[in-house]
Amino acid sequence: MPKPSRPSRVLVELHDEIVDCGRCERLVEWREMAATEKRASYRDEEYWGRGVPGFGDPMAKVLVLGLAPAAHGANRTGRIFTGDRSGDWLYRAMYRAGFANQPTSTHRGDGLRLVGAWVTSAVKCAPPDNKPSTDERDACVPFLRREIAALSRLRVVVCLGAFAYEAACREFSVKPRPKFGHGVETESPSGVSLVCSFHPSQQNTFTGRLTEPMFDAIFERVAELTSD
Repeated sequence: MPKPSRPSRVLVELHDEIVDCGRCERLVEWREMAATEKRASYRDEEYWGRGVPGFGDPMAKVLVLGLAPAAHGANRTGRIFTGDRSGDWLYRAMYRAGFANQPTSTHRGDGLRLVGAWVTSAVKCAPPDNKPSTDERDACVPFLRREIAALSRLRVVVCLGAFAYEAACREFSVKPRPKFGHGVETESPSGVSLVCSFHPSQQNTFTGRLTEPMFDAIFERVAELTSD
């Protein structure tokens, strides 16, 4: 597997700004409360409890976009989609498609590297009930916009869930917006493709609404779209 590229100055600055962000009072209170009270199974761990920046290959052709960090997942580990079952599904699928060097993701120092892919969320702090307000969503837009602009080779956005899809459509000026559905594809005026997937949340994976073959098919399609 090739050596990882160095992040640009923009991505380094974004990382620091997101980690230190305190602009949304409700989200700051919630992320810190979760980090203090903790889930019983993680009571001996030190929680991150701050904004969670994106992660991956600065030369990424693929952006994987989720909703927000999970209170006891990325808000605990400090790396997006790490430390919960959604992340387990995501990185297994990315590994099988060649976008990750290993199929597991448990903590920031576990050796996971992404190749040709960047993973982030539309909202950078864990929201109560996984439901950010419109104001909170809009407060994070500048972060996401700068993140996208810094990924100069971007060709595909994988939208995990309707919230992420709507955010991507706004940022890439997709109008009219096709109805969200698993496997739905659309192309932005700039030529970046948006590929939709059901979110790998337990609500979808435990019920069979999303299966591993369905999820693998998304990343196989993304690999096709980004092949040279």
